[in-house]
Amino acid sequence: MEFETICVRGGDKPYDRTGAISVPIYQTAAFAHPGLGRSTGYDYSRAQNPTRECLENIAANLENGAEAVAFSSGMAALTTLMALFAPGDHLIVSDDLYGGTHRLFSQLTERGGLRFTFMSTTDAERVAECCTPATKAVFIETPTNPMMHVTDIAAVAARCAGRGIRLIVDNTFLTPALQKPLDLGADIVMHSGTKYLGGHNDALAGLLVVRDRALAERLRFFSMSLGTGLAPFDAWLIIRGIKTLALRVARQEENARRIAAWLAERPEVRAVYYPGREDHPQYEVSRRQAKGFGAMISFEVTETGLVKQILENVRVIHFAESLGGVDSLMTYPVLQTHADIPEEKRLAQGINDRLLRLSVGIEAAADLIADLARAFGGQDIE
Repeated sequence: MEFETICVRGGDKPYDRTGAISVPIYQTAAFAHPGLGRSTGYDYSRAQNPTRECLENIAANLENGAEAVAFSSGMAALTTLMALFAPGDHLIVSDDLYGGTHRLFSQLTERGGLRFTFMSTTDAERVAECCTPATKAVFIETPTNPMMHVTDIAAVAARCAGRGIRLIVDNTFLTPALQKPLDLGADIVMHSGTKYLGGHNDALAGLLVVRDRALAERLRFFSMSLGTGLAPFDAWLIIRGIKTLALRVARQEENARRIAAWLAERPEVRAVYYPGREDHPQYEVSRRQAKGFGAMISFEVTETGLVKQILENVRVIHFAESLGGVDSLMTYPVLQTHADIPEEKRLAQGINDRLLRLSVGIEAAADLIADLARAFGGQDIE
């Protein structure tokens, strides 16, 4: 079955006999048992729910995984994932990554005795050198948030293989429409389903997709115990969003390519960070391991004053956190997504007070470029 068809039909299961085209929302906390020692397969929605199960089937099929587990948010997925590890375990983590992930690892999870090494994962040999007998996982974002560094997944996977080290890949930015980490050797794929999978900025969700069914069962046990599972209505919203995933991502990437090229020609822009530009350091890696470059762009302007001017004058583009939806959103990482990262670490990664991140939506590219042009010029479009 082709990817576009999986998006629409990949989670089909005859949950009922009505012939409903839209997956039913099983908005129930509990399920009745047909008799003593007998079950319909569903007992309590904290453990499993048919609507959530449908989403999990779709996600597993999209990523070529054995199973998927759905959570109430991306952070709930990561928090549950950390239950796999014990005090003293060591994880290697991309040093440029979403601020919420960094906060979870450095301010909360470390209190439980886990140890983290934050480093550039673009050098697979260096990653291997930093592994110790206590290393249990390598966690990478690719492309990273917000500097768009790209890690060679297969190269890192090869260096984890046979050493008892799990490779975990956050695939939120590219989605399985463009990149399939499990096919490249990863063990676990993580998604903030809030972003591209949902695609409409109206639901929170997280997903973990695995190649090993035994691992999936452990994650389900943790999710049930922690209460991090996704609610039925939110699962339905993500299912609905995934139906148009292939179409949306194609349009968003097309727009992003045009906008990145336009930004690169602006005298007010010092640097453009987009994996689809040939001057990107990992451009060839991206071409090799992904079908496209996505629709996330970061760019640095020449003066701090331009940031306020741009953010207060965009009108088609929203000044808002989050990403991946049909609406274009612009974020100021230093005060929003990465505000909790210490300034010294932020600056070392290039996250300064002149950096903006743009999630490109499905609007007409000409309108988005015109909006940026007016904002750069300081002219209110009202």
